[in-house]
Amino acid sequence: MLAVYAADIDREDPLRGLELGERPEPEVPAGFTLVTVRATSLNHHDLWSLRGVGLKREALPMTLGCDAAGLDEEGNEVVVHSVITSESWLGDETLDPRRTIFSERYQGTFAQRVAVPTRNLVRKPRELSFEEAACLPTAWLTAYRMLFTRARLAPGQTVLVQGGTGGVSTALIALATAAGIRVWVTSRAEEKRTEAVKLGAEKAFEPGARLPERVDAVMETVGEATWAHSVRSLKPGGTVVVSGATSGDAPPAELRRIFFLQLSVVGSTMGTRGELERLIALCVNHGVRPAIQMTLPLSEARKGFEAMLAGEVQGKIVFTP
Repeated sequence: MLAVYAADIDREDPLRGLELGERPEPEVPAGFTLVTVRATSLNHHDLWSLRGVGLKREALPMTLGCDAAGLDEEGNEVVVHSVITSESWLGDETLDPRRTIFSERYQGTFAQRVAVPTRNLVRKPRELSFEEAACLPTAWLTAYRMLFTRARLAPGQTVLVQGGTGGVSTALIALATAAGIRVWVTSRAEEKRTEAVKLGAEKAFEPGARLPERVDAVMETVGEATWAHSVRSLKPGGTVVVSGATSGDAPPAELRRIFFLQLSVVGSTMGTRGELERLIALCVNHGVRPAIQMTLPLSEARKGFEAMLAGEVQGKIVFTP
C-alpha cells in the first residue's frame, strides 16, 4: 500500500529521511481494527519524528502521521484517537507513563490503511467531512484540553494565544470564540495577525506588545521567546497553559511574579478519548470547522512537509490517500 514514512533521521535536515512508496499491509493484532484512511492531517510532531524526537532509529522505517478519519472494517465512519495507552491503563489516557501515539511505536496514519486499537475509534458524525474530522485528534484536541480542561475558561473571560496561526493556534481561536471567550493573539507577521482576526480573534498584537488589560489565561506553545510576556500578561490568579516550547525551554522562571500574583503554570498534552468526543460534539453543535490551508493527495505529501518546515502554515494541511 502507498505510505509516507521515515526512512532515516536527520536533526538538521529532517526532509532528507522522508520517503513515499509502497509499504506492507498493516498487521492487525487482537484488539485492533483495520481502518481505511480517507483523510489524515500533518502535525509538527511529524517533522520532529524526522528529527528523531520520539522516534528511535531502530524503529525505522516508520509510517508517519498521528491523525486519521476513515472507515472501519464494517464501513462505519470513524475518527482515530491518537493516544495509545498500555492495555491495563484506566482513566485519563494522557497520564499513562507508558502512553505513546501513532508513528512512535505503532505505524502511523499517512497510509491507505492503518491498524488501530478498537478502543481508540470514535464515531464520525456525518456533519463533518473526513478532511475536517482528520484535523481534530492532535492539534484541535490539544487546544480543547488547554482551554476547557486545564485553564477551565468560561464565557466572558479573555485568553491570549501566543504564536500566530498554526494548527493549535487556529483551533484555540475557533474553539474559544465559539465558547464565548474573548481571544487575543500575538504573531510576528502582520499577515498572520490579520488572518487571526479573520478567524475570530478580537485583537492581534506584535510579540511582547503591551496589552490593553491583563488576561485570565495564556495559551503558551512558543516557550522561551514569549514566556516573560505570557506571565506578565496575566491577571492575579491567572493561568498559563503550556503545551509546547518551540523556541526553547529555558526562560527566566519569573518566580517572584508567580507567587506574588498567585499565578498557575499548568502543563497540557494531547487529550482523552472523552475530550475528543466532546470536541466533535462542540464542532457539530456550534458549526465550528477547522481552518484547512491545503488538501493534497498523499502522493504529494512532501509539499505539505516543505510548507510546514518553511513556517508557511496558517491552519491545517490535509492528505487524502
